[in-house]
Amino acid sequence: MTPEQIAGLIDHTLLAAVSTEEEIIRVCAEAKQYGFATVCVNPYWVPIAARELAGSQVGLTTVIGFPLGASRTEIKAAEAADAIVAGATEIDMVLNVGALKTGRADAVKRDIEEVVKACKGKAPVKVIIETCYLTDDEKRQASLLCKEAGADFVKTSTGFGTGGATVEDIALIRRVVGPEMGIKASGGVRDLDIARKLIQAGATRLGASSSIAIVTGGVGQGY
Repeated sequence: MTPEQIAGLIDHTLLAAVSTEEEIIRVCAEAKQYGFATVCVNPYWVPIAARELAGSQVGLTTVIGFPLGASRTEIKAAEAADAIVAGATEIDMVLNVGALKTGRADAVKRDIEEVVKACKGKAPVKVIIETCYLTDDEKRQASLLCKEAGADFVKTSTGFGTGGATVEDIALIRRVVGPEMGIKASGGVRDLDIARKLIQAGATRLGASSSIAIVTGGVGQGY
């Protein structure tokens, strides 16, 4: 794929706690300039980003239950609904990792289902399974639960854990969910070479703060 084609798969991301309004406005301008798929920001900044992206082809992603995934299901669903009202067009929710590891698969599935229900017909849902904390068997289970719960994407990482996307994890998730479901590789995607490898392994979306470096042949240092 060309850098221009890859740009259209990138969620241009700014999720740092210290992000300022000026920086949010900047990443929105960058997304419009380079043709990124969406801008991904924390919920507080959604109204500002929606204003800056109005009239453009760039979507607006926000994160729900971020970064731990440990909010109650009702709070996640309400947060997603509120974000859509504020202008979000895509929702990235964090799976309840602790519940998964406890063996509460039904609770994990319901958690996803309620957010999917809140977003139905309004925004696709990507579920962050935080692969760095999971065994391969848990990655398979988490991916299958995402699919069964009606999510649109499985996403690898928050970028706030101990590791990010790997080619091996993308290939594993693709084997589990089949050819139709989306997969978002995020965390550590910092140059064009790794972006192409992740896409070849099965990723259909990339999350990165190094987006400009990826599409201009540089090497980024961020998320």
